Amino acid sequence: MTAQDLADTLKGRLIVSCQAPPGDPMRETGTLVRLALSAVAGGGSAIRANEPEVVAAITEAVDLPVIGLWKDGDTGVYITPTVRHALAIVEAGASVVAADATDRPRPDGSTFADLVTAVHAAGALVMADVSTLAEGVAAAAQGADFVSTTLSGYVPGTPKQTGPDLDLVTSLSAAISVPVVAEGRINTPEEAAEALARGAHSVVVGTAITAPTALTSRFVAGLARP
Repeated sequence: MTAQDLADTLKGRLIVSCQAPPGDPMRETGTLVRLALSAVAGGGSAIRANEPEVVAAITEAVDLPVIGLWKDGDTGVYITPTVRHALAIVEAGASVVAADATDRPRPDGSTFADLVTAVHAAGALVMADVSTLAEGVAAAAQGADFVSTTLSGYVPGTPKQTGPDLDLVTSLSAAISVPVVAEGRINTPEEAAEALARGAHSVVVGTAITAPTALTSRFVAGLARP
């Protein structure tokens, strides 16, 4: 699938992130596959998934593009941090590899451009997860096929907010020609629609759809307020 083909498929559509953090009861391959199947049944247009085993299982189970990543650790650059991680995700069957494209150093000393080159040579596409406008512009210049706002709010110096960084969506959409994907703290259909109105090509939603532990915690916290 070419970048243009996938862009056409995803334009104005929903990507569902089917992930669970370490220690969560949902973090089991079969469970995550069922989440992906539920997302398909609900009309999702692509799945975002973590780790080679899960990516391979979801790719086999659903007839939708899979955006794969490999989280290794929980600090610094940990979303598909090296070329080795990226190629393992391609091998697992992902159409797109999502990777951290912030300006922080990568653990193996490589660059984001190195990862893009390797993934393209292996026949897959790259989604750059960024936290700022400058990072998104740089990622597009280095060959990213899609740029996502995934890391805004999770990198020091970026806005801490409860909702999505729609201002970043707006600025990126005006600054680069590759499709911009809105991701991060999108909690309602209205916020998803606003992201499209701000220029997003497509929208990723995870926690608000596929994370019952986090959703339960929100309700419990809400009931505890005086």
